[in-house]
Amino acid sequence: MIIELSSEQQALFEYIEQSQSNVFVTGRAGTGKSTLLSHLTANTEKSFAVCAPTGVAALNVGGVTIHSLFTFPLGLLGEVEIARHLSRRTREVLRALDMLVIDEVSMVSADLMDAIDRALRIARGRKNEPFGGAQIVMFGDPYQLAPVPPRDPAERTYIAENYQSLWFFDAHVWRNTDLERFELSEIFRQSDADFKEILNAIRDGSVTQEMLDALNTAGNRYPPHSDVIRLATINETVNSVNHQRMGLIETDPKVFRAVYSEGAEKAFGRALPAETDLALKVGAQVMFIKNDDASSTKGTNGAMVRRWVNGTIGRVVALPKSGLVVVDVDGEELEVGPATWEKVRYEVEEDFDEATGKTKEVLVPVTLAEFKQIPLRLAWAVTIHKSQGQTYDEVQIDMGRGAFSPGQTYVALSRVRALTGLYLTRAILIRDVMVDKDVVRFMSGASTTPDLDQEPLATSSEHLPPF
Repeated sequence: MIIELSSEQQALFEYIEQSQSNVFVTGRAGTGKSTLLSHLTANTEKSFAVCAPTGVAALNVGGVTIHSLFTFPLGLLGEVEIARHLSRRTREVLRALDMLVIDEVSMVSADLMDAIDRALRIARGRKNEPFGGAQIVMFGDPYQLAPVPPRDPAERTYIAENYQSLWFFDAHVWRNTDLERFELSEIFRQSDADFKEILNAIRDGSVTQEMLDALNTAGNRYPPHSDVIRLATINETVNSVNHQRMGLIETDPKVFRAVYSEGAEKAFGRALPAETDLALKVGAQVMFIKNDDASSTKGTNGAMVRRWVNGTIGRVVALPKSGLVVVDVDGEELEVGPATWEKVRYEVEEDFDEATGKTKEVLVPVTLAEFKQIPLRLAWAVTIHKSQGQTYDEVQIDMGRGAFSPGQTYVALSRVRALTGLYLTRAILIRDVMVDKDVVRFMSGASTTPDLDQEPLATSSEHLPPF
């Protein structure tokens, strides 16, 4: 799959590739963070691993969870405990790293970021260097996703007493090494200048009542048809809408059962990528939950072209005996078969470089388990959380009793391309716009396109404060 980058994405890719600087890549919704991450992992010359804080996020980028990569147990992690859990294989993997890529880093807590630092120092035998000398490249938007506070009261007390905040950027390691912050600025999703301005103000909390009035005036209308997707704050609303709409179709459902390899349930844990039993009817509105593998369609330049991507909306038009599902997407009928999700781990292999005549250790993903299922879910309604990363021409937003987490309203509104496609079940209120003050503090220092001529920043070799 050929990925075309904007000029600022290309500049940032080159900066990451040419330097050893630790980099945080952020940007508003629709600025192409995921595109840049995909290009980086497909084109870097460095030995790398990709990880994320949750199983779902890891699957989305073809990586592993942070806890899996580092073999961390749950809970707070001291240096002795980290060292005890670093197996020989894990140490080999971490030693072979040139670059560690972390997606959805905004969900990583400060103490977990420090644990990553300590583990890399120990495994790589470079205890005086932040992250053991490995380059850390992180992607995410703190204005959209936040770390989950620990449930254990003792852990909450420890965080409160030892960290300025729970956010990854307040980890102790950043006191002793530089973090380059770059914010992608070109928004590909929205073209309406006034709508962009309102979204940006909602994102950083500077929105005015006048802006909200304009937003609410535009969205105060009923959708033109019943198939406009509804984004809701809670699962209860989503399940109710989907169940009700499914019940209106007076035919029996066809159930598709997932097929998975031995040990898959243990390997995937609670992060199963799709329903184990998927019930569909002809006429059901569905969403694709995995990109097309582009195995059979070629574009005009010879590149593979995906027939659908994660988040594409369609309608089931046939359920043939073949076991496929025929879905209408924008007037084109597509045959959809089972997709495969893989649970992987990284292993070290020797790679011979013909140019230098030397052998280097590189990391390769090895499949542990597979899960196969039709890559669809019912989609008359989805939660705002699960809509992240998606783009819709039309959307109805149901804020219900109100936003309950920072960034929730921004995520919902930024899914739609233009104000003309926005429909609101109720007005957006000032109290729905929640922004974390620590995020505002951190993000005020983000830069745009990097200067490729500047020297890479040096890092400190000081020890971290005691745990």
